[in-house]
Amino acid sequence: MGPNKDCIDIVTELGGITDVKAAQQVFADTIDSENLDKLKRIQTPDALKKLANAIRLCQPDAVFIDTGSEQDRQFVRELSIKKGEESPLPMNGHTIHYDLKEEQGRIIDRTFYIYNQGEEVSSLAQKKDRAEALEDIREKMTGIMKGKTMMVGFFLRGPVGAPASNPALEISSSTYVMHSAAILYRNVYAAFDQEVEKLGHFYANIHSEGLNRPEDLPNARVYMDRSHLTTYSFNCTYAGNTLLMKKGNHRFSVDRSVYEKKGEQIAEHMFITGIEGSGGRITWMVGAAPSGCGKTTSAMAGDHFVGDDLAQMWIADDGTVRSINPECGIFGIVEDVNWEGDPYLMKCLRQEGTEVIWSNVLIDENGVPQWVGNGEDPPPVKGINFQGPWEQGMTDEDGKPIPMSHPNSRCTLSNSALENYSDKNEDSEGVETRIFTYSGRDSDTMPPVWVSKTPDEGVVIGACIVSAATATEVGATGVRRQPWANAPFTPGSLGEYMDAQFAFFNSDKIAGDKRPILAGLNYFLTHEARGGSSKKLLGEKKDVKAWMAWLDRRAYGEVDAISTPIGYLPKYDDLKRLFNERIDKEYPEDLYNKQFSLYIDNILARIDLQEESYSKEPHIPARFFDILKKQRAELMTLKEKYGSIVTPQQLENNK
Repeated sequence: MGPNKDCIDIVTELGGITDVKAAQQVFADTIDSENLDKLKRIQTPDALKKLANAIRLCQPDAVFIDTGSEQDRQFVRELSIKKGEESPLPMNGHTIHYDLKEEQGRIIDRTFYIYNQGEEVSSLAQKKDRAEALEDIREKMTGIMKGKTMMVGFFLRGPVGAPASNPALEISSSTYVMHSAAILYRNVYAAFDQEVEKLGHFYANIHSEGLNRPEDLPNARVYMDRSHLTTYSFNCTYAGNTLLMKKGNHRFSVDRSVYEKKGEQIAEHMFITGIEGSGGRITWMVGAAPSGCGKTTSAMAGDHFVGDDLAQMWIADDGTVRSINPECGIFGIVEDVNWEGDPYLMKCLRQEGTEVIWSNVLIDENGVPQWVGNGEDPPPVKGINFQGPWEQGMTDEDGKPIPMSHPNSRCTLSNSALENYSDKNEDSEGVETRIFTYSGRDSDTMPPVWVSKTPDEGVVIGACIVSAATATEVGATGVRRQPWANAPFTPGSLGEYMDAQFAFFNSDKIAGDKRPILAGLNYFLTHEARGGSSKKLLGEKKDVKAWMAWLDRRAYGEVDAISTPIGYLPKYDDLKRLFNERIDKEYPEDLYNKQFSLYIDNILARIDLQEESYSKEPHIPARFFDILKKQRAELMTLKEKYGSIVTPQQLENNK
């Protein structure tokens, strides 16, 4: 069951504005003539009322309307430096932003869906009753912008004209948030009304950093109101908690795909990239991975870059699956970004010509950003980082070494700055998508790449992602399930989400010869997991180009594969050739055997975990458990015949 729309809109309740005439009076009383004149372009009644109520609630000293003009963008840049939210760096167009050291990731413990009685909310999320949330927002957001300027932008999450784009109203007192929004999203001030009218909805985001003090962080909150498509965020600055056009609005898009557009659209935590194949063909691939698990690296490994984090898909009239990137920029983790694995991104970060907002990295004595894993010599000796002055050998209060940069340090830049950027990013028709992949941080179980035999088995691959926790979430540790990599952003029950996935990939609207393949990817197998003593990766970062090239050939039936209980595996000769062609690298057969042997006991334990976990979830479709049961039986048969480790050769000979 989807969100209940018949309930109080909190900002309307707190602001008291219910008609456009009253909204116009608020604007006349609070906005100067220049910005009032800019606002006259916007005619969408609900957007005007939402803004007026936000003004009444937050009580800013001034209101700035961002039209997306270069003049307006420059105003935000300069104000951000004046406020101290960013500081300029020696390289032109580069600035540094620091979040409080206690807020360097998503505050999942203080993030809530606003709940109406009777609604289903994901078991992986927190909820708060609407009445309780209303009082919390009233207490903490009333007057929160006194002494500040409220900045207002009219954006579109996706290309203008695309059927899966989503208009969004962004309201914040943080210059860092608005500066980031200008890079990451399309300011459609002039086209906002027509996009809202065409698409029938818009998202609203209301944020203030407050006083931005460590003592205020216990009172930081992120609220998502599914019923009224509005987010509230306060007393925090990290972009994942404040720039709610990103993951906050993504949650609303997931909701719409499950409850309003079931079988027609999906909204995913996925990169989009194009791979050059036979005869100059470009095959468009999307891929899911939890934050910090290689999405940006995978996206950059393609030949034609569209996006590294989010994707909206729909089934077009011609029977193809189409994908767009809601964003037009990158908010990417920089740890381990280096010249070997990420040359396109490194050029943007190290050479003049690209506007970049850095966050939570080290700024060395020469004003140069530095981060863990950049592979550059010599390493910095001292500088300023996420916790203050830093020098080599520093330890924290527990005696642990303080790294030069936070593991969740970020860079924000425009997609168009990348050398492999594709202008398909702005195509309203999206890209025809032939490959879907799912991956996590799996050190010991699944092979580097495998393809499902059916769409249903592909959905199960996505549902069964397991990953080590990353630094993107404050306080997160250990290894846990990460279904579809989208589960943290799935508002309703996972069972209903899964059912919508089955409906989409099995849709008879998808043309038979255009049906995408669904696959698993795993870059994180270690030597230790395959009989060695090292915890290092069993392979290299750049190997992803070979896995992706094989998926391209498989999507068009140009390579054969080995049939196994978990899906289709590549044959050695094909990978050997692709390693040579794509990355000019030898691929020894003994490495292939280590990577693609099935470790049956590990896979069975993984199935046990998934069956146990999903059995506690409501509404899980029976076909999910049927597929796992079938895989278990076939794996047990293999084990009885060959033992607990089954090689590719044995799999190929197994009839």
